[in-house]
Order: sequence, then C-alpha cells, then structure tokens
Amino acid sequence: MSMQPSTSSKSQIMWPSVITVISAAILIGAEVFGAAFAGGWALAILFGLDDTGAHILQAVLFTIGVLIMIAFIRAAQRVEPFTRRA
Repeated sequence: MSMQPSTSSKSQIMWPSVITVISAAILIGAEVFGAAFAGGWALAILFGLDDTGAHILQAVLFTIGVLIMIAFIRAAQRVEPFTRRA
C-alpha cells in the first residue's frame, strides 16, 4: 500500500492571474484615491468648508474608495482565479 497523500485537495497559485489583478488594482487604486483626494478638495471649496471640513470630506471619499477597491479585487478574483486545483 502506498502512503502518499492525495494531491486532489492541493491547490496551486496561478501567479500570472495574481500579478494581473494586483497590477490592475494598483492602476485603478491610483485613479480612485486621486479622485477621492481631488474631489474632496473641490467639494470643500464648492461648499465653502474650512481645512478641517475638507479633510473630513476627503477621508469619507477615501473610505468609499477603499470599498470600491475591495469590490474590484473580489470581482477580479472571480474572473481571474488565484488558485487552481492540482
């Protein structure tokens, strides 16, 4: 009898998919967080807020940006799976 473990439950990391998703996340993240910073600044001027109000608005938009990035990575992982069964 062979005492070798079954390889059917092992999974391999698919590095090309991981690198593709990370690269896209960096690109989209730069756009999302840049828009959050600039949008917070512009809206603060539009509404006549002081510096504290501008920073709070930027923090709120930054948090929304984090939620957008989490949703993007989850959706990208469904399209480009990170692991494959061996």
